[in-house]
Amino acid sequence: MRVGYGKSPDPVSAVRQAVAALGEGGPTPTLLMAFSGGKLDPFAVRAAIGEAFGPVPVVGGSAAGAICRAGSGYSGFELGLVAFDDPETTPRVILSHALDQDERRAGIEIGTQVRQAVAEASVVLMLFDSVASTQPPKLHYASSIVAGFNEGVGNAPVHLVGGGLLTDMNMSGAWVFDGEGVSKHVAAALVFPPNVEAETQILHGCRPVSAFMEITRIDGATVYELDGEPALKVIERMLGLPIGGGRGQELSLVATLGQKQGDPYAPYDEKSYVNRLILSADAAKGSITLFEPDFERGALVQIMSRDNGLMLDSVRRGVEAMNRSVAGQETLLGLYIDCAGRASARSGSAVEEAELVVRGLDSSVPLLGFYSGVEVAPFDGEHSRPLDWTGVLTVLRRRR
Repeated sequence: MRVGYGKSPDPVSAVRQAVAALGEGGPTPTLLMAFSGGKLDPFAVRAAIGEAFGPVPVVGGSAAGAICRAGSGYSGFELGLVAFDDPETTPRVILSHALDQDERRAGIEIGTQVRQAVAEASVVLMLFDSVASTQPPKLHYASSIVAGFNEGVGNAPVHLVGGGLLTDMNMSGAWVFDGEGVSKHVAAALVFPPNVEAETQILHGCRPVSAFMEITRIDGATVYELDGEPALKVIERMLGLPIGGGRGQELSLVATLGQKQGDPYAPYDEKSYVNRLILSADAAKGSITLFEPDFERGALVQIMSRDNGLMLDSVRRGVEAMNRSVAGQETLLGLYIDCAGRASARSGSAVEEAELVVRGLDSSVPLLGFYSGVEVAPFDGEHSRPLDWTGVLTVLRRRR
């Protein structure tokens, strides 16, 4: 597997740079995976890739930015490519164009097809359009897609990782390369052959700053009450933020709502939490709206502070653990699915945490990453779950 990177306001130039970075004289790929900055015209990018490679399927889509060893950023003009050259390690692509009809049903559709295709333990990479509409703002909820996938796949032995596609950090749009062209409302699953396995590390960075609170009123992704009080009032009081101002914009930059898995009174462990970013807030209703609708009435949650120091430490620990896990093995590709909110432009961190991954991951591992809207990874030894404000680092290797 070869990785290429380009950056230019001209989509043709960005493609040519990325193609050149793949190296001359290589075989014609069996499949290409592409992540294109949201300021690049997707149709021009796709046409230029087709001009370079002919009728090779291209899967991937928009990204708030790309992360590679040759360069990284989130200007919107980045392009990352992966060329799959070996049919024995090339994934099969399964699609659903039904996200705008029923997200859970689309997940079931893909999961059912994956179950039918998988006879042995297999790695699955899921990519999906995160933005259902901009007017009004509405997301394609990853929790519904993944819940449907888990239902459809049943007990099939899969290692599911993935991410939601965005054009930029403001969630202005999204689109998907579906193999043949550019589409909306699409989810794609790349099912790797059983001779490919994966090691995954979830990189965190939040800490609890409140006691446990009970969700006493919730509707979908909108939390109205915590411990019987307006949720917005409770959160802003505990964080010392005034009610008013930028509403959810302020809250989303400093805090998440977290649900601790397992024993709630066990010592703090960042890996025990599923955190949900705050998408928006409504002062009139005293409510907050989360990125996902998977918290329920009666759930115990905590306010989680987004801590840049913890984030960087988590990256360092996770990368070190990954290097130990894959040492001496035939690694094929490193994938870093990185929440766009972790970028310095959003988090305020003086250090780009993605650069710690680029510099820290063993240099022999080809690396491609993209900035995502939501991340999906195996959680707590069970089915995979969607996660917020995480980095999901996966290394594909040849099964021994």
